[in-house]
Amino acid sequence: MGILEKIGEIEREISRTQKNKATEYHLGLLKAKLAKYRAQLLEPSKTAGAKGEGFDVMKSGDARVALIGFPSVGKSTFLSLMTATASEAASYEFTTLTCIPGVIEYNGANIQLLDLPGIIEGASQGKGRGRQVIAVARTADVVIMMLDATKGDVQRKLLEKELESVGIRLNRAKPNIYFKPKKGGGLSYNSMVPLTMCSEKLVQLILHEYKIFNAEVLFREDSTPDDFIDVIVGNRVYMPCLYVYNKVDQISIEEVNRLAHEPHSVVISCGMKLNLDYLLERLWEYLALICLYTKKRGERPDFNDAIIMRKGATVEHVCHRIHRTLASQFKYALVWGTSTKFDPQRVGLTHIMEHEDVIQIVKK
Repeated sequence: MGILEKIGEIEREISRTQKNKATEYHLGLLKAKLAKYRAQLLEPSKTAGAKGEGFDVMKSGDARVALIGFPSVGKSTFLSLMTATASEAASYEFTTLTCIPGVIEYNGANIQLLDLPGIIEGASQGKGRGRQVIAVARTADVVIMMLDATKGDVQRKLLEKELESVGIRLNRAKPNIYFKPKKGGGLSYNSMVPLTMCSEKLVQLILHEYKIFNAEVLFREDSTPDDFIDVIVGNRVYMPCLYVYNKVDQISIEEVNRLAHEPHSVVISCGMKLNLDYLLERLWEYLALICLYTKKRGERPDFNDAIIMRKGATVEHVCHRIHRTLASQFKYALVWGTSTKFDPQRVGLTHIMEHEDVIQIVKK
């Protein structure tokens, strides 16, 4: 029996099993087995096949955004509208067969946008270049899931399932579970909160499935068995995702209103160029980028050349971005903007910068 058949059999068994207190250990074991087989499926084959055309694109710009969606939902049209790159768009499926990069210039930042080929159901098992598409999506900072508004929520559920099965967790935080395998001493199990979905016996069964008999486990939050399996496997990617419903000009205003109020969702129309500016605003929010401006002593700030950093960046990070030796020669910095109590404020290396702050660095 091949890996695909085993995965199918376990999925059928999980859907057949009734969820209650008596079956939770059985379900936990099945989920652990399923995660193990899926990991094997994603491993590259040992036998080297014929060298094909390269798929991934070199990372460039300040952030990377991947466009994922079923064929013919408007990904290539969106890329052509937002960037200077022309991606071939036509009314038949699979117009795009490889990864096409483009650059969005917004707020002084260069955001790399990748137009990936359409995903089909079963992509996580390798159908229709699905594995390569999903592998490129794992390297992105944000995923834009392009959906056809005329199809409702069907596409969204199918795509979420495909990404979930290859270890991409959308709009979710990493589980707050401490896990460390040891050489001996058995299982040390503790929890800081009452657990409603996991127990010591279930944790032990899942660890035995992975041939782990000595480990330290500490639950800092009420987590599910799936969260615990994710922590053991350790190769999960947690990333923000924006659900973009295209072709809203073809549905009723009530349906547009319903989709627009869904969490993490934006409604647009590439054909009529509707709501694209709001989508860019939301994308900037999800990328968590900030613009900073530098100022020389006795001169006006340079508002033409912004430094793009991540939210939460300190003065030290800014120094490293300007020049690697600047932090060692740093004396103090003067900052103007929303991160200070008064303008200018004299700050040290640990001061956290905010969007559109102006900084002047003074060396020793």
